[in-house]
Amino acid sequence: MSLEISQKEREGITILELNGRITMGDEVSKFRQIVQSLAKSASPKLIVNMQNVDYIDSTGLGAVVMSATALSKAGGGVKLLNLNRRNVELLVATKLTTIFEIFSDEQDAVNSFFPGREIKQFDILEFVKTQKQG
Repeated sequence: MSLEISQKEREGITILELNGRITMGDEVSKFRQIVQSLAKSASPKLIVNMQNVDYIDSTGLGAVVMSATALSKAGGGVKLLNLNRRNVELLVATKLTTIFEIFSDEQDAVNSFFPGREIKQFDILEFVKTQKQG
């Protein structure tokens, strides 16, 4: 399954809705091109909604990390939204939860870019507990 990317904006923040697999080839290239164009904007803030991402290979993971690096250097940032269990486990195993803020609510992800706004942080332990119960 290829990667479909749709883009919207909310309060000046770009939200990418990903659907499919983030894997080596056209999928990663398309994602990188979008991130590179965002990095050239005035204040590049990005939320990546991964609710419909069922697989990420090492190249795809590298592209997600690259997006954080590129936008951080440009004065912005990347937040991850709606990760499934497999993708949360991947970020935990690779210790990437230390560089990404993860959210399960789009408004909380948006609010995280604005100091002073209340946000509910993603709780990995709570997520794991609910996954084991379900």
